Amino acid sequence: MNHVNLIGKVSSAPKVVELPNGRKIAQFTMSTKEQYLDASGKTKNKTHWHRLMAWGKWVHVLEELGKEGMDLAVEGKLVTRFYQAKGERKFVTEVEINDLVIL
Repeated sequence: MNHVNLIGKVSSAPKVVELPNGRKIAQFTMSTKEQYLDASGKTKNKTHWHRLMAWGKWVHVLEELGKEGMDLAVEGKLVTRFYQAKGERKFVTEVEINDLVIL
């Protein structure tokens, strides 16, 4: 099963791009926080950064309402794609949004 749920803050305003076939995609980053105890029992905080993308109706929602700093809950799946850059094969893993809630 490929299923992701995240609740966090939008860290970059959604960028909407229209593809040659006319479809639009929204891409942005989001941060989530993790709190844990280290070996000495001290509370530590860690920030995780996630790349996200959305298609269809969510592009319009993010284009109209999405902004840096907003709280967001997303549900989706992990997708990995690759591309060539300077003769080197690069991989990118992103969360493809199926549903979202602005908090």
